[in-house]
Amino acid sequence: MNTPVPLLELIRGSVVEATHSGSIAVVSADGSLLKQKGDPNTVAFLRSSAKPFQALPFIESGGAEHYGYTPAEIALSCASHNIAQMHLDTVAAMQTRIGIEESNLQCGPHLPDDPDKLREVIQHATPLSANFNNCSGKHTSMLAFAKMRGLPLENYLANEHPIQQEILATIAEMCMIEKKDIQIGIDGCSAPNFAMPLFHAAYGMARLCDPTDLSPARAEACQKITNAMTSHSEMVSGFGEFDCELMKVAEGKVITKRGAEGFQIIGIKPGVVHERGVGIAIKVTDGDKTSTDNDLHTRARVRPPVTLEILRQLGALTEAQMQALSRFGPERVLKNLAGLVTGKMIPVFKL
Repeated sequence: MNTPVPLLELIRGSVVEATHSGSIAVVSADGSLLKQKGDPNTVAFLRSSAKPFQALPFIESGGAEHYGYTPAEIALSCASHNIAQMHLDTVAAMQTRIGIEESNLQCGPHLPDDPDKLREVIQHATPLSANFNNCSGKHTSMLAFAKMRGLPLENYLANEHPIQQEILATIAEMCMIEKKDIQIGIDGCSAPNFAMPLFHAAYGMARLCDPTDLSPARAEACQKITNAMTSHSEMVSGFGEFDCELMKVAEGKVITKRGAEGFQIIGIKPGVVHERGVGIAIKVTDGDKTSTDNDLHTRARVRPPVTLEILRQLGALTEAQMQALSRFGPERVLKNLAGLVTGKMIPVFKL
């Protein structure tokens, strides 16, 4: 067992003021550990990075066809959206078509991360309802899955509910880990969540991006999910957010999904850096600080620059693509509120 290692440093003047540590696993779809840093067997909750896997059994069972989902709606099912109006409109349309009520969702509401919607909510004292949750697309599709199978809706989040058991089995199969070895917790949105070694999470992402070895039905479902996420990345997070912008700039080569408390998962399509698909799982030990600027945009401190540095070292993005994402890192000049340069932020690891 290795220990977490420094991944990112913040330097003020010539002094290292903050160091963020963590672990990284880079795994091929054939199960090979290609690169690592820190401990690739670190056990961590996937949190929202699990969403593409949670949507997979529904899509594999024909749910998208049954309810006439568009690719954007598949993407929203895998999303941590920022509650922009386009997200609220899309999830409401999904619920109408499915035949469920917003009140069926058990995720609980929170304030929007989208600046325009947040201002509107505050100015008009808009009451928050269940669709005002970054996981409302996931919950809507969980309810759709239960309704399609004629199962109860009122306990759709219970660990023993058949759709949650199918999700658990699918994640275990994709990540090549026994169900008994996956630790279950309760996510921020009240759904079950899953802790496993980084190696297995990365392995699952590699197979999602390169489903060559899977059954035809599952392979087709994987392709529907990855194609939807890359073609409608604004539904996965929101315009201007890292996940959205990375997938747009990478032009279908890279799939990414953030999770809370410093987790990030990335997939690279076959032939980009390896003949097979590649999965990457990152865990930032301190949970990764996020901050909000004066324009009400939120930004994670560690995962975006670390992700970009990994992709740079692997050769997954061109110089032009890296430049298009330079506002996220991997290196950034730091300024204070008056615009004065105070230091820099730099990745400090080599895979």
